[in-house]
Amino acid sequence: MLKLANLALLLLFPVSWFAPLLRAGIDLPLFGVSEISVISGLQSLWQSDVALALLVTFLAVFAPYLKTIGLALIHFGMMRRKVLPALEILGKLAMADVFLIALYVVVVKGVGYARVDTAWGLYLFTGCVLASIAISHLSGRRRAQGLEVSGTSGG
Repeated sequence: MLKLANLALLLLFPVSWFAPLLRAGIDLPLFGVSEISVISGLQSLWQSDVALALLVTFLAVFAPYLKTIGLALIHFGMMRRKVLPALEILGKLAMADVFLIALYVVVVKGVGYARVDTAWGLYLFTGCVLASIAISHLSGRRRAQGLEVSGTSGG
């Protein structure tokens, strides 16, 4: 079941990157558009702030996808389970991206610059990140149970 859920994330993450995250009545500051997806936000950031664009690209695209690929390799026996702690760190970094988006919504709403509404893509992206964290956690628990079982059966 974990294998299938993780493989589904390989499809759902790219969908979430192109799905609308935020909608505003007017063009949003920094982005210059009224609707933002992860990809459109990254395109705007690359034009205005390369350092921030690199950070957000890593957090929003590479961290969650590398983690998902790593978990798939573990599930199919192509990578050792010893890398699970590193994959969990990648998942936490991806969650930081969701925090950045939420912070942006709060700042724009707090300033009263525009009415900003969250769109379905934000929920999809957040759900993918949380599902990835859960799959990683459950994979780690299975590893711990497997070690306990093999440790007690040998003695």
